[in-house]
Amino acid sequence: MDLQKTITELREWRDQLARIITQLEELQTGDANPGAVMVKRRGRKFMGAKERAEVSKRMKLYWASRAKRNKERVTT
Repeated sequence: MDLQKTITELREWRDQLARIITQLEELQTGDANPGAVMVKRRGRKFMGAKERAEVSKRMKLYWASRAKRNKERVTT
């Protein structure tokens, strides 16, 4: 049994636990940066109001151009 290796591993584990405890305490008091602790979510991405408005404007232009092209095809 390598005693020095065991001591090194235990110290690394202790440091990791200390970091986790600090992050949990920050979450409890509300001082934490939420992005630093959050795990990346899977699935649908949610948009803010500004981004949603930009997409809406872009899609209105897109559908207007499609309607115009379809109208030109029908009349010619």
